[in-house]
Amino acid sequence: MITAAGRGFRRKGFAGIGVDGLAREAQVTSGAFYSHFPSKDAAFREALKVGMEDLRAGIEATQSQYGTEWLKPFVDFYLSEKRTCDLGFSCAMQSLSPEVSRSDPETQAVFRDSMKKVIDQVTKGLTGANVEDREAKAWRILSILAGSVTLARAVGDAHMADIISRSARVAADQ
Repeated sequence: MITAAGRGFRRKGFAGIGVDGLAREAQVTSGAFYSHFPSKDAAFREALKVGMEDLRAGIEATQSQYGTEWLKPFVDFYLSEKRTCDLGFSCAMQSLSPEVSRSDPETQAVFRDSMKKVIDQVTKGLTGANVEDREAKAWRILSILAGSVTLARAVGDAHMADIISRSARVAADQ
């Protein structure tokens, strides 16, 4: 049910989908939805946590698979598959952060805590003089990725989206 709620929120946004729509996405009744979540806000927070944990786990898996050379394959994946997939399957960091910026402090705290775990995971895989430098680099990389995918999806033009993606790859490499 959490995964289905996450798809619904990514696809339609918090304001664009109600409990009935989220229940349909999960193929359950609205009553069953409410028996699992006390509110739409609670469902959003849970979907946000799960989506952000999926991102962190994906980074960890890429680091395990590629070792010190993990960043380029991750950037390539993020700027290709996560840029072009159905919005319901997009990355929570990219697709839900605009929703979080309009949400309540409790939801923002969930995002902040989840984002810290993602940043810590990226930082573990980076080289640099000290933890602060690696963490700053992690923030730059994730900001470039989330921002470029948001822009590429928004322009509605494949050629322009490809230019954005290529530019982001260069920036992330630097």
